[in-house]
Amino acid sequence: MKKLLPGILAMAMIVVASNILVQFPIGNWLTWGAFTYPFAFLVCELVNRFHGVAAARRVVLAGFATGLLCSFIGTQIMGEFGPLVTRRIALASGLAFLAGQFVDVVVFDRMRRKAWWRAPFAAGLAGSSVDTAFFFPIAFSAAFIWLEPSNDVFWAAGPVPLLGLGPLVPLWASLAVADWGVKVLVDLFALMPFRAAIAKYATKPA
Repeated sequence: MKKLLPGILAMAMIVVASNILVQFPIGNWLTWGAFTYPFAFLVCELVNRFHGVAAARRVVLAGFATGLLCSFIGTQIMGEFGPLVTRRIALASGLAFLAGQFVDVVVFDRMRRKAWWRAPFAAGLAGSSVDTAFFFPIAFSAAFIWLEPSNDVFWAAGPVPLLGLGPLVPLWASLAVADWGVKVLVDLFALMPFRAAIAKYATKPA
């Protein structure tokens, strides 16, 4: 367990930071949390690379527990329009985190013997896509209003041009596309620290 402590702490720090930074918007489509959260995939991939699948799953579960704690605290803090975190958003966040991270673990493991960059890139891309596909519809789509009928999310269903330029889509879909785009960019950027970690710890077993 001691060898996993750095990964667990890093994952927890990223989850906590992202839960805080998601409260601060950037323009119309993003929050600062969109830039920190994708690094959770990097942490998972590094643990997977050096300690294996079982260890990576333990770190994911530690991140999930941290996220649950953050969500609980958020439900107790009242903002201008109600609690900072609704039960529906907490559910969407938890499911998206678990699904995305576990997909990342599986894809990375299946590609770990290929060129050094393929496993982290493919795993991050797959995990990020699943994370986005789970979170935004569950949190904001009218199709899931039954999850929390008292939570008014009709504002997110209003039609807007996609990212302000494309065809009309629900607002939450534009938010999802912008979020996914940032995740892909961070996935590419994260290849550099991943490569540096491999070079530094090249003598450690996969």
